[in-house]
Amino acid sequence: MIQDHPPAVSGLSRTLAIFSKLPLRLLQWLARLVATLMITMPSAKALKTVSRNLQIVFPELEPEQRHQLAKKSVQAQFQSMLEFVKIWGSPPQFSIGHIHQVQGQQLLLDAIASKQGLILVVPHLGSWEIMNAWLNQFTDIVIMYKPSQNQALDQFVLTARSRLRATLVPTDESGVRQIFRALKQGGVTAILPDHTPETTGGIYSPFFGCPVLTSTLVSRLAQKTRCHVLQLSCIRLPEQGGFSIVIEPVDRDISSPDLQQSVNALNHSIEQLIRRHPEHYHWSYKRFKANPQLENIYYVPENQVAPAIASARQAFINKD
Repeated sequence: MIQDHPPAVSGLSRTLAIFSKLPLRLLQWLARLVATLMITMPSAKALKTVSRNLQIVFPELEPEQRHQLAKKSVQAQFQSMLEFVKIWGSPPQFSIGHIHQVQGQQLLLDAIASKQGLILVVPHLGSWEIMNAWLNQFTDIVIMYKPSQNQALDQFVLTARSRLRATLVPTDESGVRQIFRALKQGGVTAILPDHTPETTGGIYSPFFGCPVLTSTLVSRLAQKTRCHVLQLSCIRLPEQGGFSIVIEPVDRDISSPDLQQSVNALNHSIEQLIRRHPEHYHWSYKRFKANPQLENIYYVPENQVAPAIASARQAFINKD
């Protein structure tokens, strides 16, 4: 008999389904427990990457302060991961019911009502997945989606997406064209802007004072469509067991016709958000190594980090 799905895929599907039925607070507790156990392992790669990123962006902190922040960050990221499973496996009303605070909602409603198009900038911070159902109360959204290499996880996420008024487009030129058309027609898109793009799709821009390869997608779309651009973030509220959404304008230079100035504005807005909630940002991503001068930054001794960053920064300044 030919199986439709390999046993490993079926097993993961069942595991995801079971975890999604557990209470949210229990999942958050389990995430903190697993993260705490992982942090105690000397070879914990996640903690090492997080610690190095924090050394790069917060050199003014004492080593012990960075260590404590790194531990909180790893715990927060594990919580986000299990929160995503819960959100994907639950009806939209679950997410909506756990949004306890919203700041800046009128900015969102006014931008949607203007019919001029709206880009929602959503950095990898907090539990951003829970915002999808909440946003779908007000508008349809066009979202880029890159299928996971894990078949079970991909199907699990797609099933969740199908419950929402969201149009999924591929992460390629055809997807960009669909987003462009939607914005020109007054539609809404949500973009996670803080990943390392292909070289052809990015330029170097300061991020915590360090030049990093940054996607130009948000800037180019904003320039071509003259649409609104707002930043969204979602932070968990430990005492209340829910989440808080903040909607705020992106730095006004995002609409600058100068691409460098626009991308700088985007990174500046993301940086300001992270400074308010540093433990909630997903620091496990090796974003800084995309700079050719920093390709070994995650492996050099601690005393070589500051000189390497200073050199990369000076090279960026000299370029101009």
